[in-house]
Amino acid sequence: QDWIWQPGGFGVFDPGINALSIATYILPAMYITSAVLDFPENRDAPIAAQVAFHAANGSDVTMDLDWLQTGPQSWDILADTDAGQMVLSGGGSKLAVDGRVVHEEPEAEYPMLYRRFAEIVHAGVSDVDLAPLQHVADAFMLGKRNVVEAFFD
Repeated sequence: QDWIWQPGGFGVFDPGINALSIATYILPAMYITSAVLDFPENRDAPIAAQVAFHAANGSDVTMDLDWLQTGPQSWDILADTDAGQMVLSGGGSKLAVDGRVVHEEPEAEYPMLYRRFAEIVHAGVSDVDLAPLQHVADAFMLGKRNVVEAFFD
């Protein structure tokens, strides 16, 4: 996956954009207030990012991405609200509210995605949410760039 670290590659935002897609769907409009991006000295895309957002409803949102995470890989979305805590995990296959699993099914992200592609191609329509890409672009434009040690795949 060397392309991911080249100019125009998203680096750690490649897997992180899925979380942004969900966040922009379930949360009110939000904008970036700060970002810190860690770029390996030998790469052109970030290996880690900490991004802070402010939402239209007044809530603050944070996103922490780290390509070098050790142990079991996680792609979790946690939302702390006045009504309790929601955790979406397992690639979207498991939903827990206040520690209680309320929905769980086998991971089916790609089969569902391909099914949706077939539906929209057949219907001759598009289904695009540009907000996640805008947030990534804003993070690159507004973020503080830290140079960190070299990274080799």
